[in-house]
Amino acid sequence: MNSFLELEAGNLTIALFFLIIAVIVATRPFVGKKVKKFVLFTTIAVFALIITAHYKITTDRMQSVKKAFEEGGEIECESRMNRKAAQSVIVSKKLGWKLENAEFSNPNYERVFHSSRCILKSF
Repeated sequence: MNSFLELEAGNLTIALFFLIIAVIVATRPFVGKKVKKFVLFTTIAVFALIITAHYKITTDRMQSVKKAFEEGGEIECESRMNRKAAQSVIVSKKLGWKLENAEFSNPNYERVFHSSRCILKSF
């Protein structure tokens, strides 16, 4: 559950915002009961489906990244430190990287990279 909240906090916040808007609109006196139920059910169902799909895709990618890293493959992680130069960092066991709690760390870098922000390096 902690991983879910960590990965989906932004999406949950956006969904909550739109749900609040849907509740405000659906509870107006001029909106019929059937429309109210439809709007609220549809809003909840759509966001639940989208957030669940995003979580599943992200965790599957994280597992494939972890497996590739453990097998000695190269991983490409998004770097937001310097947007003018290299926008990604290559992560590999050969380069001294370690994977701990879904985060890649290296003594030569001042920050860690979460595996959810990484992909398998394409050649």
